[in-house]
Amino acid sequence: MKKVLLAMAVVVSFLSGCANVAMEAPEKNEIAKKFNSPSTGNAGLYVYRSGSFGGALKKDVWLDGKCVGETAPNVFFFEEVKGDVEHKISTESEFSPNDLIVKAESGKNYFVHQYIKMGVFVGGAGVELVSEQKGKKEISNLNLAKKGSCSK
Repeated sequence: MKKVLLAMAVVVSFLSGCANVAMEAPEKNEIAKKFNSPSTGNAGLYVYRSGSFGGALKKDVWLDGKCVGETAPNVFFFEEVKGDVEHKISTESEFSPNDLIVKAESGKNYFVHQYIKMGVFVGGAGVELVSEQKGKKEISNLNLAKKGSCSK
Protein backbone atom coordinates (compact mmCIF):
# COMPACT_ATOMS: atom_id res chain seq x y z
CA MET A 1 0.00 0.00 0.00
CA LYS A 2 2.84 2.41 0.85
CA LYS A 3 4.45 1.71 -2.53
CA VAL A 4 1.23 2.54 -4.34
CA LEU A 5 0.86 5.80 -2.44
CA LEU A 6 4.49 6.71 -3.13
CA ALA A 7 4.08 5.99 -6.83
CA MET A 8 0.92 8.11 -6.95
CA ALA A 9 2.69 10.99 -5.19
CA VAL A 10 5.51 10.91 -7.74
CA VAL A 11 3.07 10.94 -10.65
CA VAL A 12 1.05 13.80 -9.16
CA SER A 13 4.20 15.86 -8.59
CA PHE A 14 5.20 15.46 -12.24
CA LEU A 15 1.76 16.41 -13.46
CA SER A 16 1.14 19.38 -11.19
CA GLY A 17 4.54 20.99 -10.60
CA CYS A 18 5.72 24.02 -12.49
CA ALA A 19 8.50 23.88 -15.09
CA ASN A 20 10.12 27.08 -16.30
CA VAL A 21 11.72 28.08 -19.60
CA ALA A 22 13.49 31.28 -20.64
CA MET A 23 11.11 33.99 -21.78
CA GLU A 24 11.42 36.74 -24.40
CA ALA A 25 11.27 40.43 -23.55
CA PRO A 26 7.76 41.85 -22.94
CA GLU A 27 8.02 43.97 -26.12
CA LYS A 28 8.54 40.87 -28.31
CA ASN A 29 5.68 39.16 -26.51
CA GLU A 30 3.28 42.01 -27.29
CA ILE A 31 4.38 42.23 -30.95
CA ALA A 32 3.80 38.49 -31.46
CA LYS A 33 0.32 38.81 -29.93
CA LYS A 34 -0.71 41.34 -32.61
CA PHE A 35 -0.99 38.40 -35.04
CA ASN A 36 0.27 40.49 -37.95
CA SER A 37 0.30 39.04 -41.45
CA PRO A 38 3.57 37.28 -42.24
CA SER A 39 6.01 38.79 -44.72
CA THR A 40 5.55 38.15 -48.43
CA GLY A 41 5.90 34.50 -49.40
CA ASN A 42 5.76 33.31 -45.78
CA ALA A 43 3.25 31.92 -43.31
CA GLY A 44 3.14 32.48 -39.56
CA LEU A 45 3.30 29.52 -37.21
CA TYR A 46 2.30 29.78 -33.56
CA VAL A 47 3.00 26.75 -31.37
CA TYR A 48 1.62 26.95 -27.85
CA ARG A 49 1.03 25.00 -24.68
CA SER A 50 -1.71 26.10 -22.31
CA GLY A 51 -3.01 24.88 -18.97
CA SER A 52 -1.25 23.44 -15.96
CA PHE A 53 -1.70 19.69 -16.54
CA GLY A 54 1.79 18.21 -16.71
CA GLY A 55 3.21 21.39 -15.23
CA ALA A 56 6.51 19.86 -14.15
CA LEU A 57 7.19 18.54 -17.65
CA LYS A 58 9.16 20.37 -20.30
CA LYS A 59 8.64 19.13 -23.85
CA ASP A 60 10.70 19.85 -26.95
CA VAL A 61 9.15 21.21 -30.15
CA TRP A 62 10.83 20.84 -33.54
CA LEU A 63 10.01 22.45 -36.87
CA ASP A 64 11.20 20.55 -39.93
CA GLY A 65 13.71 18.69 -37.76
CA LYS A 66 15.20 21.81 -36.14
CA CYS A 67 14.75 22.76 -32.50
CA VAL A 68 12.18 25.48 -31.90
CA GLY A 69 12.47 25.26 -28.12
CA GLU A 70 11.29 23.63 -24.97
CA THR A 71 7.78 24.28 -23.69
CA ALA A 72 6.40 24.63 -20.20
CA PRO A 73 2.82 25.49 -19.27
CA ASN A 74 1.40 28.72 -20.66
CA VAL A 75 4.05 29.57 -23.25
CA PHE A 76 4.12 29.96 -27.02
CA PHE A 77 6.58 30.27 -29.89
CA PHE A 78 6.19 32.22 -33.12
CA GLU A 79 8.09 31.44 -36.30
CA GLU A 80 7.72 32.65 -39.87
CA VAL A 81 8.02 29.76 -42.31
CA LYS A 82 8.15 29.49 -46.07
CA GLY A 83 4.66 29.62 -47.51
CA ASP A 84 2.95 27.19 -49.87
CA VAL A 85 4.94 24.18 -48.66
CA GLU A 86 4.42 21.49 -46.02
CA HIS A 87 6.09 21.79 -42.64
CA LYS A 88 6.49 19.13 -39.97
CA ILE A 89 5.90 20.15 -36.35
CA SER A 90 7.06 17.52 -33.87
CA THR A 91 7.04 17.09 -30.13
CA GLU A 92 8.50 14.44 -27.89
CA SER A 93 6.47 11.76 -26.25
CA GLU A 94 7.40 8.85 -23.99
CA PHE A 95 8.79 6.62 -26.69
CA SER A 96 8.85 8.57 -29.96
CA PRO A 97 8.12 11.98 -31.48
CA ASN A 98 4.57 12.92 -32.46
CA ASP A 99 4.36 14.74 -35.77
CA LEU A 100 1.89 17.05 -37.47
CA ILE A 101 2.17 18.06 -41.13
CA VAL A 102 0.84 21.55 -41.96
CA LYS A 103 0.52 22.86 -45.51
CA ALA A 104 1.27 26.51 -44.78
CA GLU A 105 -0.35 28.87 -47.25
CA SER A 106 1.49 32.16 -47.81
CA GLY A 107 0.02 35.11 -45.93
CA LYS A 108 -1.79 33.05 -43.28
CA ASN A 109 -1.11 32.35 -39.62
CA TYR A 110 -1.43 28.81 -38.24
CA PHE A 111 -1.93 27.74 -34.65
CA VAL A 112 -0.63 24.47 -33.25
CA HIS A 113 -1.57 23.37 -29.76
CA GLN A 114 0.90 21.14 -27.91
CA TYR A 115 -0.92 19.10 -25.28
CA ILE A 116 0.23 16.78 -22.52
CA LYS A 117 -1.29 13.34 -22.28
CA MET A 118 -1.02 10.77 -19.55
CA GLY A 119 1.39 7.97 -20.40
CA VAL A 120 2.63 4.71 -19.01
CA PHE A 121 5.47 6.31 -17.04
CA VAL A 122 5.34 10.09 -16.86
CA GLY A 123 3.48 11.67 -19.74
CA GLY A 124 3.70 12.21 -23.43
CA ALA A 125 2.80 15.08 -25.66
CA GLY A 126 0.97 15.61 -28.91
CA VAL A 127 0.37 18.43 -31.37
CA GLU A 128 -2.83 19.45 -33.13
CA LEU A 129 -3.82 22.20 -35.55
CA VAL A 130 -6.52 24.45 -34.08
CA SER A 131 -8.66 27.23 -35.53
CA GLU A 132 -7.35 30.76 -35.78
CA GLN A 133 -10.04 31.94 -33.36
CA LYS A 134 -9.12 29.36 -30.70
CA GLY A 135 -5.38 29.89 -31.16
CA LYS A 136 -5.58 33.67 -30.82
CA LYS A 137 -7.80 33.42 -27.75
CA GLU A 138 -5.46 30.98 -25.99
CA ILE A 139 -2.23 32.78 -26.93
CA SER A 140 -3.59 36.10 -25.65
CA ASN A 141 -3.11 34.68 -22.12
CA LEU A 142 0.32 33.12 -22.70
CA ASN A 143 3.91 34.36 -22.83
CA LEU A 144 6.46 34.17 -25.65
CA ALA A 145 9.30 31.75 -24.87
CA LYS A 146 12.85 32.07 -26.18
CA LYS A 147 13.61 29.78 -29.09
CA GLY A 148 16.47 27.41 -29.66
CA SER A 149 16.92 25.39 -26.48
CA CYS A 150 15.88 21.72 -26.64
CA SER A 151 16.75 18.91 -24.26
CA LYS A 152 17.79 16.48 -27.01
